[in-house]
Amino acid sequence: MRILVMIYEYPPVGGGGGQAAQDICVKLAERGHEVQVLTAHWGKLPLVENQEGVIIRRVRSFRRLPYQAGFFPMAVYALASILPAIKLILGWKPDLVHCHFAVPTGVTAWAATRITRTPYVLTAHLGDVPGGVPEKTDRWFTWVYPLTHPIWNKAAHAVGVSEHTRQLTAISYPKISMDVIPNGLNYEMLDPGEIVVQTPPRLVFAGRFMAQKNLINLVKILAAVKDLPWECTLIGDGPQKTEVEEEIERQKLADRFKLTGWVTPAEVLDTFRNSDILFMPSLSEGLPVVGVQGLTMGLALVMSSVGGCADLVDHKTNGYLLDRNDNTGFENALRKLLQNPDKLLQFRRASRQHVKRFDINHIVDSYEKIFEKVTRKTAP
Repeated sequence: MRILVMIYEYPPVGGGGGQAAQDICVKLAERGHEVQVLTAHWGKLPLVENQEGVIIRRVRSFRRLPYQAGFFPMAVYALASILPAIKLILGWKPDLVHCHFAVPTGVTAWAATRITRTPYVLTAHLGDVPGGVPEKTDRWFTWVYPLTHPIWNKAAHAVGVSEHTRQLTAISYPKISMDVIPNGLNYEMLDPGEIVVQTPPRLVFAGRFMAQKNLINLVKILAAVKDLPWECTLIGDGPQKTEVEEEIERQKLADRFKLTGWVTPAEVLDTFRNSDILFMPSLSEGLPVVGVQGLTMGLALVMSSVGGCADLVDHKTNGYLLDRNDNTGFENALRKLLQNPDKLLQFRRASRQHVKRFDINHIVDSYEKIFEKVTRKTAP
């Protein structure tokens, strides 16, 4: 099968959604499918390259930062990629298009397939659904929302990465039927080695430094347990990085924190491999890929009970799931783990078992069934 994947950010650019798409693409290519990706260009990346059997084509979009895309570069990608998408579809003749993110990528998929009559499968990651990440996207959706209905209505099939994403989609697009397929990883290929508790215990966060991730509060919560030994690594970058650094200084915790900046996915996993607890008090999430990575590396998870986080945490078995505003609850959960190495080790081992449900092979099996169903329906 020939599959054209459209996504506005793809590794080494972007966040968890791009990483999830890459994992699917690589596995599809391993299974013998021909896969090409149409994504946004950044920096000195080549306009065309082959990564692990996947052909990646990049369109210039004025993106300035690898970890963040504002409304303008996303809009530029959506519009600038339409003509290349049409040319690629007409010349290469893919069986279908797999579109990640209804906004902005859905604009490209809808426009290109209207002309070429090629079916597209739409995968929503939460931020592209109204109400998914309100602090980031509500302002955009106040005027973009009326324009998004054709994108959803013309999709041959819709997928959400979590039950929360599906429920939000049902509110804004009640006529859309959606399957839930979580983000996945090849956990058998990602061996954490022997799972042992570090001395002192190490916490880790990975993601964009933005309001959605609640990092200022993360620092304040850890300040409340500074009487206990711990270290914390914050992986990533973003508009709130300076504020986070200032809060760390204000709490006199500079010797406890390490900020790595933006690093490669391989470096994220290396840091996870030498950590104990993934701490994410986020305000909103879809199904965070770093959460699945944390399970893969056998980390205990302390997370907000938002979005797809509930799919990652078996409360009091491999972590704690708490109300995003419950600072006391977060503090108590961390104390239980930091003060009890045996419990922490038990939680970590439970995470490694829990990750099996996110095996990338099962994820790709589900997508292949959908792709085959869609292509059968559209076959002449």
